[in-house]
Amino acid sequence: FNNNLHLYSNGTVGAFDGPQWPYFAPKSTYMAVATLMGTVVILASFVNGLVIVVSIKYKKLRSPLNYILVNLAIADLLVTFFGSTVSFSNNINGYFVLGETVCQFEESGVTVGIVGLWSLAILAFERYIVICKPMGDFRFQQKHAVWGCLFTWLWSLFWTLPPLFGWCSYVPEGLRTSCGPNWYTGGANNSSYVVALFITCFTLPLSLIIFSYASLLVVLRAVAKQQKESETTQRAEREVTRMVVMMVGAFLVCWLPYTSFAMVVAINKDIVIHPTLASMPSYFSKTATVYNPVIYIFMNKQFRHCLLSLMCCGRNPFTGDEDTTSSSASGSRTEATTVSEGGNNKVVPA
Repeated sequence: FNNNLHLYSNGTVGAFDGPQWPYFAPKSTYMAVATLMGTVVILASFVNGLVIVVSIKYKKLRSPLNYILVNLAIADLLVTFFGSTVSFSNNINGYFVLGETVCQFEESGVTVGIVGLWSLAILAFERYIVICKPMGDFRFQQKHAVWGCLFTWLWSLFWTLPPLFGWCSYVPEGLRTSCGPNWYTGGANNSSYVVALFITCFTLPLSLIIFSYASLLVVLRAVAKQQKESETTQRAEREVTRMVVMMVGAFLVCWLPYTSFAMVVAINKDIVIHPTLASMPSYFSKTATVYNPVIYIFMNKQFRHCLLSLMCCGRNPFTGDEDTTSSSASGSRTEATTVSEGGNNKVVPA
């Protein structure tokens, strides 16, 4: 990487001046990345757009616990517009065609990316509150859901705006077709920001996700032990365990390569990494906008049934039931399970 940065600083080629493929990677590499980003743009726009349309059409989906899911879909859609679409255009041309000013303001893409990341953490925490009831008879209401969504945006802005005011900066990275925080050039100013971002926008949400889902599994297994004779209970426990593994795994697959790369480069300035390899974690993280809705939303039976009804003109082909928009979603229900109150606890699939 040092040689590439030296080449760039000597003015042999500028990230905003023309195609980078003679210097950083073959043209075929840029075309391959453009194909990946183009595919992500199409699929992410479709699936996240569906989530928003279904949420608007079906009143029963507007329960407080579903607010954060819609927030996630909106964030993923914005990442697609501000991140993946820009990356597609830049890779087609082989350089950052929108110029240095837009590069500095690409923090908008970073912001909504962190909104999506923290939405997953808030989603896990809300499930923990509703199912594990750490606050006793606390009732999760609309105002709590709104505050949860608002937190994801304010917290993200708090940590992505500083580079615009001198704490670190946004620079072209990897193949020079996208911009991100400057963890390449070292110095206390840049390194301190990278470490702060790593702690507040990766370690904290990951810890919250693990704590919430671990607590949820403990409660569900305790309930399941009381109902060993129930096949429904045992099946629900297996389904929830599978969902938790998928959710935590997807989070790590999406964000661990990117954050690990950033920390390694920030700590060890002498490391040499090929630009193509350096770009992959950033581009790979953008693919989360496609599989997030599949894991967190379309595997939710309520959303899935409404989606099927929408696409089949009001009838779910797998149940044969007419769509009943008057049915309501309980405020204490999550996508995975419901634990009833009282001594006769039950755990059933959503």
